[in-house]
Amino acid sequence: MVTPTTFAGLVAFLLGIINQIIPLIFGLVFLVIIWKLIDAWILHADDETKRAEGRTIVITGVLVLVLMASIWGVLSILKHSLF
Repeated sequence: MVTPTTFAGLVAFLLGIINQIIPLIFGLVFLVIIWKLIDAWILHADDETKRAEGRTIVITGVLVLVLMASIWGVLSILKHSLF
């Protein structure tokens, strides 16, 4: 691991770490969405409260994925335009 000596180096280092962690978070959110789809709409299809809970979690998960993709894109633009 190289210690950054300039501000640009520090920002590049932090963005590198973030760019490695974000795909893992995307994968985890995707797995939660898939699990809730299976749990709420297949395993507990007869329970209306479970389906409503599953619908809420799936909608929230999709919104989180869109928000994360947007932030990741903004960080990528900043990285390539400023440094």
